[in-house]
Amino acid sequence: MKKLIILAFMFMSVVGQSQNFKFGKISKEELKETSHPNHPEANAVVLFKKQYTSFPFNNEDGFTQETRYHERIKIYNKEGYDWAIKKISLYDVSNTSQQKIEGLKGYTYTLVDGEIQKDKLRNENIFEKRTSKYYTSCTFTMPGLSEGCVIEFEYSIKSPFLSIEDVVLQYQIPINQIEVDIITPEFYNYNKVVNPKSSFLPKINESQKVRDEKILTKQRTVAKTSTTKFSESNLAFKENVVSVYMEDIPALKEEPFIDNLNNYRALIAFEYAFYRGPDLKIKSVATSWERVTETIYNDEDFGGQLNKKRYFEEAVDAAIAKATSDDEKILLIFNLVKSKVKFNDYIGFIAENGVKKAFKEGTGNVADINLMLVAMLRYAGVNANPVLVSTKDNGVPLFPTRSGFNYVICALEAQDSVLLLDASSRFTKPNIIPEYVINWQGRLIREDGSSTWISLSPSVQSKDIVSASVQINADLSMEGKLRKALTAYQALSYRNNKAGLTNESLVQIIEKGNAGLVVSDLEVKNVNNVYKPIMQSYNFTLDGAVEDIAGNLYISPLLFLTSEENPFTQDSRAYPVDFVCPLSDKYIVNIDIPEGYQLESLPESEAINFNTDALTFSYLTKLIGNKIQIVVNLEINNTYILPSDYSNFKEFYKIMTDKKAEKIVLKKQ
Repeated sequence: MKKLIILAFMFMSVVGQSQNFKFGKISKEELKETSHPNHPEANAVVLFKKQYTSFPFNNEDGFTQETRYHERIKIYNKEGYDWAIKKISLYDVSNTSQQKIEGLKGYTYTLVDGEIQKDKLRNENIFEKRTSKYYTSCTFTMPGLSEGCVIEFEYSIKSPFLSIEDVVLQYQIPINQIEVDIITPEFYNYNKVVNPKSSFLPKINESQKVRDEKILTKQRTVAKTSTTKFSESNLAFKENVVSVYMEDIPALKEEPFIDNLNNYRALIAFEYAFYRGPDLKIKSVATSWERVTETIYNDEDFGGQLNKKRYFEEAVDAAIAKATSDDEKILLIFNLVKSKVKFNDYIGFIAENGVKKAFKEGTGNVADINLMLVAMLRYAGVNANPVLVSTKDNGVPLFPTRSGFNYVICALEAQDSVLLLDASSRFTKPNIIPEYVINWQGRLIREDGSSTWISLSPSVQSKDIVSASVQINADLSMEGKLRKALTAYQALSYRNNKAGLTNESLVQIIEKGNAGLVVSDLEVKNVNNVYKPIMQSYNFTLDGAVEDIAGNLYISPLLFLTSEENPFTQDSRAYPVDFVCPLSDKYIVNIDIPEGYQLESLPESEAINFNTDALTFSYLTKLIGNKIQIVVNLEINNTYILPSDYSNFKEFYKIMTDKKAEKIVLKKQ
């Protein structure tokens, strides 16, 4: 019995030592660990994360906000090195109204010859940058990385603002232990919203505690001599405490075809709702989307920019002088803005340089460009309005707030439709906006002050149409001619990724991953003309595409045109499948039967669908004289597949993938 007590004591001592998360107290056990015991696939793990938000008081500034962060991360391999880079975004309105980072320090710990060594985070590893008119960033990279190391850093953010940043409770790597305390004076009251899309709900504890503050006041009297008297009073009040203490938080897993992983992250959002002073009177602060859009529209750097027009009148008059319809005016003005003002890579719904300066200097942020577009179209008599958007990276806002938006585009309302325009990107066109902007809904603000939600989801199909004519040579290689047409978002993706590449580079991209493929005579048309489909053609030879088994030839009819890999093989799915836009992929392949052979077997024609016509797949085969024709068509009409429908969707995709893998068999005559 005595031995058991001693062993239990020893065990508790070890556990206590291994869980010492005081800054700098790193254990050899943490450094020796080679993989996570519960999540062996993880490249890194957050051993400990702490966030402590409070509102200190001083006589000059009153209550201000301070949040202290402390993280300790174990890096198992080189794939985990990305977790040694930390970027912190800071709201920076002016020198007197800005968030500041203080007390930043960090170390990288390694085990060398059985001893713990540490490498200090230095100034040369810290980078500050202004990212927009109202934001700066501080990015630091931990030094001395190696497989198995542990990194640790802490810092504070001082803020004069009452808004509390979202409390992030989940990363793309596991978190062993997390401690969060959000402590607010009873005067400032917040609504708490847990992300309803997250895969788990945090355990939130709420309590109150008493706090006293000494308030120093001064009174100046002027008689024969000027004197100042100081007096001290005591302010007793309660604080509201929101705490989250959790262990073994699972990683946020990436899945194929997901809209934005951040939308499903476990977090708590705090909305400043109302102020209740010592006199118990309540002043409501929580707002509505109508109020948010109203205040944004009344901002000089937003609505004020829409009222400026003298700087562009001459240019617009010249551009639309010969236009005979609104449609012509829209395209002419859209192209004028795109050619006149280049995007400076800063996003935001507030003008940075101002539309007049952006027009004159030829560069501006998203708001400079698209507010200018709205103003020009209105000047030309077109019913144009700005649309506030939250990009995919910014997530979907959980309650009404200005920070819920970070982008602005232009919309033209017709009786039964809305036309979306974004002139900040070189290859956009009407109703083809950047993909990262397509995030559920945008808030359209009309000139009369009214506002409404509009869908950002594309309705027009994006097509990829391929036709190929193929011959089989005596050495069982293939040769042929291929033509491809791309429209809408299929064309936008091509232009964004491949415009400006040489033919040699494009050929390498086509050949990559396709052993035995040699491409020649590549020709690509309309890359820079966004109003026409991209047309691509080339000749090719393909070795190894035909198998000779006992004198029979086995041929994969879709050649190298589609991937044989099925991305939907997992048993279940946590998040919806998002295809972004309606898609149509069509392949027409004509194969000449070589001399001395005849058709032995041909894959049967088949047509299937998922959820009526949400997705349809057809595989049609026929023999026309001495030619085999395969026509394969996939239509994706419903771009959003819920996890509850995943099982049936997975089966649909499996049938389709298996069908594409079937072979044509030829036999000797």
